[in-house]
Amino acid sequence: MDIVHLEKMAIEMRKKILQISLACKNSAHLGGGLSLVEILTTLYGSVMKFDPKNTEWDERDRFILSKGHGVLPYFTALNLAGIISDEKLFSFKENESDLIAHPVMNMALGMESSNGSLGHGLSMGVGIAIASKKKMRSNRVFVVLGDGECNEGSVWEAAMSAAHFKLNNLVAILDYNGLQSDGDSQVVLNPGDFESKWLSFGWEVDVVDGHDIAKLHASLNHKSDPAKPKIVIAKTTKGKGISFMENNNEWHHNRLTQGFYDKAMSELV
Repeated sequence: MDIVHLEKMAIEMRKKILQISLACKNSAHLGGGLSLVEILTTLYGSVMKFDPKNTEWDERDRFILSKGHGVLPYFTALNLAGIISDEKLFSFKENESDLIAHPVMNMALGMESSNGSLGHGLSMGVGIAIASKKKMRSNRVFVVLGDGECNEGSVWEAAMSAAHFKLNNLVAILDYNGLQSDGDSQVVLNPGDFESKWLSFGWEVDVVDGHDIAKLHASLNHKSDPAKPKIVIAKTTKGKGISFMENNNEWHHNRLTQGFYDKAMSELV
């Protein structure tokens, strides 16, 4: 693993997120996308097993963006991984584009699932993980969740199922930035202690700095319990990397004007 290379990749991802957000001339989910950059960088730049020239390779690792509105780093990660072309990336939100505000399943573009309504991705990941075990495959299934998304009861049904079936090939990553569309996650619906909650559901749990690539890499590649699914609770900052967006929920979904774009780009060096 080359940390310097991955850190440069994260900066490039943030730049491309800003570029396609400006080009689409519309609002986009910037805040919750920027909090995911190091997570997606680590997965696509180092951890996951895939072939950009064969997106349906049987032994590939699967990735599900259950937090569907976090598409901006997802699309840019697929672009930097050599799966989505620049031309395709910059079609974001154009009429008839394959790249819209949430992922739409398209295996040719490396997108394993459609995700709009929150709370569905972990259940799908459970199903894929069970199927992989039955087929005796060595691949892993990665699912990214939002902390606000964990208000959904379906998340906890899936969590119980994953532990019950001992899905040690399933890894969830919780983007814990503390904010959701309606405000502070603690105020909207207090989730309590996520670490103890996931432990009580029978998962292996690791809590890391979600912007520290080395720590993310180590956590995603380490398994201490061979009979449990794992969740990495990644503590992140909404709008990370852009000073006027950080912890500013106005940028959950907002339009990037030329002035804001110029100011943001000047901070990415």
